[in-house]
Amino acid sequence: MQDLASTTFDVVIVGAGAAGCPLAARLSERASLSVLLIEAGTDYPPGMEPPEILDIFAATAYADPRFTWPGLAARFEPRPGNAPDNRPKRRYNQGRVIGGTSSVNGMAANRGLPSDYAAWAAAGAKGWDWDSVLPFFRKLETDSDFDGPLHGKDGPIRLQRYSEQVWPGFTRAVMKAIADEGFVDIGDQNARFEDGTFPVAYSHTDTMRMGPAWRYLTREARARPNLTISGDTFVERLLFDANRCTGVRVRRAGGVFEIKARQVIVSSGALQSPTLLLRSGIGPAHELGALGIDVVADRRGVGKNLMEHPGVNLGAFLKPQARLPRTIRRQMFAALRWSSGVEGCPAGDMYVIPSNKAQWHAIGERLGIIMMWVNRSFSTGEVRLTSASPDALPDIDFNMVSDERDMIRLVEGVRLIARLQAHGAVQGMVEEVFPISFSDYARKLAEYSRWNATQTWVGALAMDASSLLRKAIIKATIADAPSIRDLVEDDATCRTWIRGAVLGHWHASCSCRMGRPDDAMAVTDPSGRVYGVQGLRVADASIMPSVPCANTNIPTIMIGEKIAATVLGEL
Repeated sequence: MQDLASTTFDVVIVGAGAAGCPLAARLSERASLSVLLIEAGTDYPPGMEPPEILDIFAATAYADPRFTWPGLAARFEPRPGNAPDNRPKRRYNQGRVIGGTSSVNGMAANRGLPSDYAAWAAAGAKGWDWDSVLPFFRKLETDSDFDGPLHGKDGPIRLQRYSEQVWPGFTRAVMKAIADEGFVDIGDQNARFEDGTFPVAYSHTDTMRMGPAWRYLTREARARPNLTISGDTFVERLLFDANRCTGVRVRRAGGVFEIKARQVIVSSGALQSPTLLLRSGIGPAHELGALGIDVVADRRGVGKNLMEHPGVNLGAFLKPQARLPRTIRRQMFAALRWSSGVEGCPAGDMYVIPSNKAQWHAIGERLGIIMMWVNRSFSTGEVRLTSASPDALPDIDFNMVSDERDMIRLVEGVRLIARLQAHGAVQGMVEEVFPISFSDYARKLAEYSRWNATQTWVGALAMDASSLLRKAIIKATIADAPSIRDLVEDDATCRTWIRGAVLGHWHASCSCRMGRPDDAMAVTDPSGRVYGVQGLRVADASIMPSVPCANTNIPTIMIGEKIAATVLGEL
């Protein structure tokens, strides 16, 4: 503690997530820069990682409370207008461990579409068009399957895909149904941008997660004398001298102390970064004043414009031959990207992916899911403070399907995945098919514990033994909803179900978005510098102007690479 408190670092990075890890690694390559990387969760150096966090079945890590923010919950449903706001809050898993959410996520490694980055540039993020970001996508990856000018071959993050010969029965059946809808295999989702199917690229090997925590913060990087990594260290607030950020106040091992910095880069993600800025006096002045927080910079956009990929799921009880073999840990293998054709929506704005296993437990092993989401959404929510206390959780409101374009596309998407579930190939692999509306009990079962393992093992045996028990367990836990037929035949029923069942996919973004200096809702400039403050940047998914047509992990790593290059260039 004393060493940190007595040192003035050139750069302090708050958050060791998908952007923070590459930032720390790249900046510390310059030996003259002293870099401190702070992580609220535990730091597990290479070779000391718990096996759960390396597991390539994603639900193993996110179900473990050791690795996620405790108590974090969000509202997903659209705001009710003038009616009382009785919307429920649901658990929202965000990584609180070295690597952040990239250490608990699904590891999908897709970049999005050139049109995404054209939209960023048009929104005021100059220098973030496709041609400008492509070099950093190439820099971060080693693609083990594809060559060519769009791919990297010597980056830290290894990408791999699974061939059709490996796909389990349920996945093969769903992809057959998709092919019979007329969609073609485009092979490489990161270099071909038309509609079609593809084996999904992942950032892992057959046995181990290959996230930024271990691919950037290697033994060699950690050995640099100018790089310090401080785990289990919570940043309570940023420190200022007038409008210049001069460091951070942290809590560690029961003590609170201050760390000085010439430059601070907040890289805590789209939920925690705006929370820290607000708590430190950067945000809408009227909101901060109401909580008794002194205003450092009146930036109306902090915490606003929160975006995600809204989606709904259809589930199925799988016959034994359709289930994921015990020899394979990865549960998702191939996907479909397609265009809705809805006015004002870009091409490639919809996504479907079958999952051959729903959860880590015994019941989850018997369930398959067809996941469908709006790949380029328009609904926006916000992150607000509930208190000035650093221990208070933020109020997170995704306000999903509040934009009519998102609702229209989800209704159409429900019709598509209903057709897929009704296809003969899929029907031959399943016993029951149902819309998913997770109960509170199902969410509690998803948390890893021996008791939940025992409960679900007993429940799984009952589901295998009796169709009546199977239907009762499904209804009690994940399918207390209208029938698929009702959803397809009645738009009002479908819309009502979507409003209650809609969920996100760990793709929170855009809550501190980049923009032009004259944009009152912009929080940072295209270099990540916070408007109205000196010595402070934000670099993570929160600075995205809009959510891309992609899982946000790889685009966020790209942001870390690009902002690091910008900082080094300026210095």
